[in-house]
Amino acid sequence: MQILPFYLVCDESGSMAGQGIDTVNEALPTLYEEISTNPTVADKTRFALIGFSTAASVLQPLADLSELSHLPSLSAGGITSFGSAFRLLRDTIEKDVAALKAEGHEVYRPVVFFLSDGEPTDNDWEEALADLKEAERFRYAPKIIAFGITDADAAIISRVANFKAFIQKDDSISPAVALREFASSLTRSIVNSATSMAAEGGDGFQLQVDEQVPGYTSLNLDKL
Repeated sequence: MQILPFYLVCDESGSMAGQGIDTVNEALPTLYEEISTNPTVADKTRFALIGFSTAASVLQPLADLSELSHLPSLSAGGITSFGSAFRLLRDTIEKDVAALKAEGHEVYRPVVFFLSDGEPTDNDWEEALADLKEAERFRYAPKIIAFGITDADAAIISRVANFKAFIQKDDSISPAVALREFASSLTRSIVNSATSMAAEGGDGFQLQVDEQVPGYTSLNLDKL
């Protein structure tokens, strides 16, 4: 079977406390339901949730969505540190892909939805990001959709992304909107994806993400 590993990587810094983290937690059941209720999509998707601030941890190891009943909640604390998240994500993807292949599956290029509300405070995050997203360094380099809310810097968000990037433009529209939109896009993409692919991280799976999300600006990755 062809499997898509999907990682939601969310900032858990202190600045996310309150409405920021609450709206993401409210959206997680919607994201789960949107993907898991379609049998075709649930069979092809494996989901993991990573939370990060000063440290990073895998809150939900890669799992079959059809076997999950709920997703864990994120909590806010610490300061924004990207490097730890990117290093953990790289190690996690490598381990997960190896396990899936050992089970006899073919693996689509992993997809990452990265959400943050601030600027990183660590100095080595760009090197850690390069190790994650550059194919010559990491053969399982994922497609990254980066999403910035509140005080997130557009230039930083665009540097994190290699597929799509969005920045919040209207504080009245919660991050839950973007998560719902992304879940719908991911579901449509899996349903409509090509049936053939290269075994080593090929692009047989054609991810399609809407250019416009209500309340958010789509960043031009070529210009930033």
